[in-house]
Amino acid sequence: MRSTISGYTALPKAHKFSAAGLVTVAGAAALTFALVPQASAADAGSSVGVKPVAQSAQEFGATHDAELAKATDAAAAKAGADAKAATQTAAKAEADAERANRSTERKALKPAPAAKPAAPAKKTYADNLDGWIGESLEILRAKGIPASYDGIKRNIMRESTGNPRAINDWDINAVNGVPSKGLLQMIDPTFKAYHVEGTSWDIYDPVANITASCNYAADKYGSMDNVNSAY
Repeated sequence: MRSTISGYTALPKAHKFSAAGLVTVAGAAALTFALVPQASAADAGSSVGVKPVAQSAQEFGATHDAELAKATDAAAAKAGADAKAATQTAAKAEADAERANRSTERKALKPAPAAKPAAPAKKTYADNLDGWIGESLEILRAKGIPASYDGIKRNIMRESTGNPRAINDWDINAVNGVPSKGLLQMIDPTFKAYHVEGTSWDIYDPVANITASCNYAADKYGSMDNVNSAY
């Protein structure tokens, strides 16, 4: 006898077995679900973050292209800097060369300093009466002392006959201890008083004796040319 509850309909026996089977299957499914490990939130996130292989390849290609472009730009910039430096170096070298050329041109245009005249070679004289008179006359002219070749030679021939070692040991000067000596027969005190600078201090030196005698005659008589006897 089937009884009924308000709001429910009693199931036939066959339906009861079917319902029981469903309950069993549902329980097994719940048990199976309980035994399968649950994915963690991190795993879920990680799983969500993993991109397809095709997407990663695209990004790799884009990154590679960007790095290649960056390297290319850097190389181009360095090449440009090197070219600029080379241009500046060449310009500096050209400017230096131009300055050097201008300097060379200025030097070429600058007149060369006048060459200093060579010092005249000292005249040489023969070691004889003519040579002695000639050398003495050169000194006398430089000192402004008047005399002539003829006046000098004439007095030499009278006083010593041209012997530079002549000495008078008999006149008053010799008696007084100061004999006359040399070509123009001077005594030592007079020779020393009228010695001309640049000549020897030896009274027997022909040039020194002539020059000192002419200096004395110019002082006493105006010139050796005015002397015609012992003086």
